[in-house]
Amino acid sequence: MASYNLNLKRVVERPEQYFPRKEIVSRQADGSLFRYTYAEFCARTRRLASALASLGVAPGDKVATLAWNTHHHLELYFGVPCSGAVLHTANLRLSEEHIAYTMNHAADKVVFFSPDLLATVETLAPLLTTVERFVILAAQVPASSLPGLVAYEDLIARGDPDYAYPDVDEDAPASICFTSATTGNPKGVVYSHRALVLHSMMLSHVDCMALSERDVLMPIAPMFHVNSWGVPFAGVWVGAKFVFPGERPHAADNIALIESERVSFAHGAVTVGIDMMNLLRQEAHDIRSLRGLMLGGQATPAAVMHYYLEQHGIPIVTAWGSTECAPLATVTYLRGDQQDLPDDEKIRIRTRQGIPAPCVERKVLDDAGELIPWDDEAVGEVYVRGPWIATTYLDEPRSAESFVDGWWKSGDIAAVDGDGVMRLVDRAKDLIKSGGEWISSVDLENALMAHPAITEATVIGMPHEKWLERPVAFVRAAGDERPDDATLGAWLTEAGFARWWLPDRFLWVEEIPKTGVGKFNKRLLRERLSDYMADC
Repeated sequence: MASYNLNLKRVVERPEQYFPRKEIVSRQADGSLFRYTYAEFCARTRRLASALASLGVAPGDKVATLAWNTHHHLELYFGVPCSGAVLHTANLRLSEEHIAYTMNHAADKVVFFSPDLLATVETLAPLLTTVERFVILAAQVPASSLPGLVAYEDLIARGDPDYAYPDVDEDAPASICFTSATTGNPKGVVYSHRALVLHSMMLSHVDCMALSERDVLMPIAPMFHVNSWGVPFAGVWVGAKFVFPGERPHAADNIALIESERVSFAHGAVTVGIDMMNLLRQEAHDIRSLRGLMLGGQATPAAVMHYYLEQHGIPIVTAWGSTECAPLATVTYLRGDQQDLPDDEKIRIRTRQGIPAPCVERKVLDDAGELIPWDDEAVGEVYVRGPWIATTYLDEPRSAESFVDGWWKSGDIAAVDGDGVMRLVDRAKDLIKSGGEWISSVDLENALMAHPAITEATVIGMPHEKWLERPVAFVRAAGDERPDDATLGAWLTEAGFARWWLPDRFLWVEEIPKTGVGKFNKRLLRERLSDYMADC
């Protein structure tokens, strides 16, 4: 067979040739919509790739972005790696200390940033040890203390729209993402061109996300978090229309775009889906164009799935993965013999985390390192390996703690049913061990969020003199009603939970703190538990 480089230029050149009139839409800071075609996008991407050399960027150099989900960011997704440089999508929601750490650790040479982040970048600049130039994603250079600041449109204007991308080796690094730093400093994961191409191929597989040219895609998941789950790469490859929500989008912005642009597939954190659900309960909107809404970052509560399916006819798409997996490793879908099941049964299947995606291998090992039986009762830690799954962290001496013989050791605890379908039980660090028995915070959270008076819930373990740990629940009200502890305990008992599983306290809070990628921040809740207990 022919030797053929699987690099990102193969991805971006396809719509340029075959779908040049297809549209890309981007919400701007003032709320207006910018529109252009793939033909214009691809010409600008070539200009960008050719102009990087004028900033001193050479093949192999690292280029950082601090940017929202916009057409500018999409141009950087391809212009940087297709030039032979490496894209580092820095997480703008990390602390300034951690952002600086990631840029220094990656040895970034240039930083591209959104205009609203100018003050942040000015604060970061003195902390950056390798960055030489800054580019603001705007038409003009504002007054700033940043040295050598360049306007993006000026940079693009001096580029070559007919620039020929080099045939970068498929195993060369294309992009870098860092983990969310739940403990210690963030850890970098480097994705090769080949890994991103194969991951894109998987996303377009009919039994995965089934992304296609017919889709109108809206990436709500941040483009600075695991490449917005790989959808920008896959969507460009298939020639889908894109709708980008832009700077600091809220639920109302997301819903308005879905409704006006007839979005067919959107994806974001579970908390994003909950925020949209809460707004949709108050206002009438037509979002039936969605063939699927993919929610991730944590298990999607069955109550949320019921709402979208019953009120809008939209199934929630689920999967499992991480930064180390680029990010998808397993996917959930209904098999041929499950298509006619009742909705309750379909949702029960969709709340699980599925089977390995094509080309991915998975094993679940118990504490003795043995494979668990597929009985949906035994639990163990999930390991995965595959062509887009990392085998080490970037210059991280502790990599051996997370990677074993080519397998990534996830830290997630799961059970597996007779069909091989995985059910996530909890993060190893979030399981609550009370009196020698395990309690799943995920199961309790899902049951609590099914209560009509609760819109969000998360559960952590609190120290206990006798039982070592006991569960405590943080709950956010959906309205004015706040059921007492006995009422919520009865709700959980009716849902089938044993009495010893029931939280010792239900703490009502105005907001549950979240991480930079929209997950409930359990680490922060543990650190501040005594303050919350005193306040509540």
